[in-house]
Amino acid sequence: MRSAIHDVLPARVRRSLTAFGADLSVARRKRRLTVAMMAERLGVAASTYLRVEKGDPSVSMGIYAMALFVLGFGDRLGDLVEPGRDTQGLILEAERLPKRVRVKKDFNPS
Repeated sequence: MRSAIHDVLPARVRRSLTAFGADLSVARRKRRLTVAMMAERLGVAASTYLRVEKGDPSVSMGIYAMALFVLGFGDRLGDLVEPGRDTQGLILEAERLPKRVRVKKDFNPS
């Protein structure tokens, strides 16, 4: 049975997941690991791991994260939305800065 996420997922996200799965497949094969070996290390069925390599959005993010860890990329997942690298967030933050700052008359700094 197909998950409802397939129907609402934007095409760009679907393409990104498909490419991500293909990249995981290449990384696995470079390391001379079989699908069965990866599935065993992830603690999932081989059919589930094959869905990962196809970029299936209904597979748990935890399984994708574990696949990255097994392949030696575990530390990169935490860097994806690091605040210092969030260009869009930094732009939005800069746009919200006040044009000027006013001090209230009853302000007493001491």
